Amino acid sequence: MNKTQKISCSIEIPKTIEELVKWHVPRPIHDDVALRNTTEILDIMSGYQFNADQQDYFELLCDAVEKYEKEHHPMPKSKLKGVEALKFLMRENNMTPADLSRLLGCNRTLGYKILKGERSLLHHLSALTARFKVRADLFIE
Repeated sequence: MNKTQKISCSIEIPKTIEELVKWHVPRPIHDDVALRNTTEILDIMSGYQFNADQQDYFELLCDAVEKYEKEHHPMPKSKLKGVEALKFLMRENNMTPADLSRLLGCNRTLGYKILKGERSLLHHLSALTARFKVRADLFIE
């Protein structure tokens, strides 16, 4: 039985947690070299359809990176809030207002109305925070 799956760039991703750990041992990150190594693994894995072990492993590495970056490379407080923050995130993710409407699972014009300030973001915080991996207070003005 084949223990790996292939992704588009032909790098084989181990399937089991045991093989993933052999591939790259998940450890707390203590310096920028370990950070680069771990983020390289995450980059290789991104966009990949995970099984349960791969998902757990990926999340473990993400948690380690997030913890290190919060402690050693904190992000400056964003001056963007609410709709302006959403517009920035959409630009960074190449999303259109129609994409936003699809994300929110509502009618086709909802994305446009939110971006024009005609509709509130507050009813959609869960979907937005899950999609952009940010805290909800970013969208609250």
